[in-house]
Amino acid sequence: MTTKTHIHYVEWLSADQMHDASKEWLSELKFLRDEHLFFEDLITKFTSQIIDFGKFSDTKEIIDAINKSQKRNNLLIEVVKTHENDLQIMVDGIDQVEEEKAYTKEHSGLIVTIANFLKEYKLLKAQLFNIIKDIKKEDKQRRLIDKK
Repeated sequence: MTTKTHIHYVEWLSADQMHDASKEWLSELKFLRDEHLFFEDLITKFTSQIIDFGKFSDTKEIIDAINKSQKRNNLLIEVVKTHENDLQIMVDGIDQVEEEKAYTKEHSGLIVTIANFLKEYKLLKAQLFNIIKDIKKEDKQRRLIDKK
């Protein structure tokens, strides 16, 4: 039912609004691309602690999920770039009802796809930070015990 609401909503979006949405998606996806690199560095930095604390299997799953997320993010960047380039159909002044309808339908699909990707990404990010937080907490406790 939510998808239908999106579809009806998209039918009323102007070319400018769809252009702005595409630019915002592209900006956010490019930021996430940089964040993925940060995650790789973070995991590399904590590799020895991850292994020491027996968190390797959990972390392996997270690393795989980050890699999949990174690939999906790069794919979405290309899809949004292509979508943005195809906006010309909506603003060229030529009445192309079917092409314009297809563009609007594609935009609607991107609304849902990107929203779902961002939701999954936030969960992945939370899992990674929880692992790092647990490692830091255990490391701190070990240091306190070692000082005694």
